[in-house]
Amino acid sequence: MKIGVLTSGGDCPGLNAVIRGIVRKGIRSHEDTFVGIRDGWRGLLEDDVFDMSMLDVRGLSGRGGTILGTSRTHPYEGAGPERMREVMSAHGIDAIVAIGGEGTLAGAARLVHEEGLNIIGVPKTIDNDLSGTDYTFGFDSAHAIATESIDRLRTTAESHHRCMVIEVMGRNVGWIALHAGMAGGAHAILMPEFPVSFDQIEEWVTSARDRGRAPIVVVAEGFIPEGLDEQVADRGVDNKGRTRLGGIADFLAPKIEEITGIESRATILGHLQRGGSPTAYDRVLSTRLGMAAADLAHNGDWGKMASLKGTDIVSVDMASAVDRLKSVPLQRWEEAQVLFG
Repeated sequence: MKIGVLTSGGDCPGLNAVIRGIVRKGIRSHEDTFVGIRDGWRGLLEDDVFDMSMLDVRGLSGRGGTILGTSRTHPYEGAGPERMREVMSAHGIDAIVAIGGEGTLAGAARLVHEEGLNIIGVPKTIDNDLSGTDYTFGFDSAHAIATESIDRLRTTAESHHRCMVIEVMGRNVGWIALHAGMAGGAHAILMPEFPVSFDQIEEWVTSARDRGRAPIVVVAEGFIPEGLDEQVADRGVDNKGRTRLGGIADFLAPKIEEITGIESRATILGHLQRGGSPTAYDRVLSTRLGMAAADLAHNGDWGKMASLKGTDIVSVDMASAVDRLKSVPLQRWEEAQVLFG
């Protein structure tokens, strides 16, 4: 078989390790050949592809970003599926492995079920919000970066007796905030799933201060305080119409200072969480998912996605993996609250 590989949506650590796993397994186990598709669906719509060998993927396990490039181009833009068929036919491409998050996999599932294209998925997102897999690659690296940042900010907070408000990514779920906050010993963790009042935030912050601690507040970018109806920071939308999140820390820090009297500072980690080398865990997970995707493609399991279940790599239906967000459950929220204040 000849298989095309693309990465779409936001970048994250581990993408290159997936590419490497796909190509090495496909060539060594199945004698398949591969083409790289540049910048996600754009490359397939604009015929921007290149032959890819094992030489092209050597040394990629620990390299961040993606050698294929990425974009948020929608697969139904322009001539859409018909153009994809033309490009695939011109290059003799039998199947596509699409590596991406919710939007990428939703589009891929639609192309399989409505257009009959041969596509396999690999789940990618630092947000960890895909319901079809226990963890997505990129998440471990993101919350490790956030945890290290919390550790660094704690030392300056303690030196100046300040409250630090650290904003992490995650869009509409709080997985990064929860894991980084617990690992970093935060005195409050604020997530989109569980709005809390300013009175509660004040209680947690002053409790930490009264114990002689410099309060650490970790907030997910999609958090909306109780009593407010929408994001406090209006940053508009991107060129694909998605709401731009970020800025809640800049709103909370002065508010916390006002209600507690504790000097407070905001730090927005932003794209730092998506850059750099993947952790060892993400390198292994990415490689295993890539190898499994190569098997799924070779076996013709179209519409399936390589997924992590416990410690096993399994296949699941792509459409079911994106039918709802995987939010932080109430049990995890209640578990963490004993650590607050």
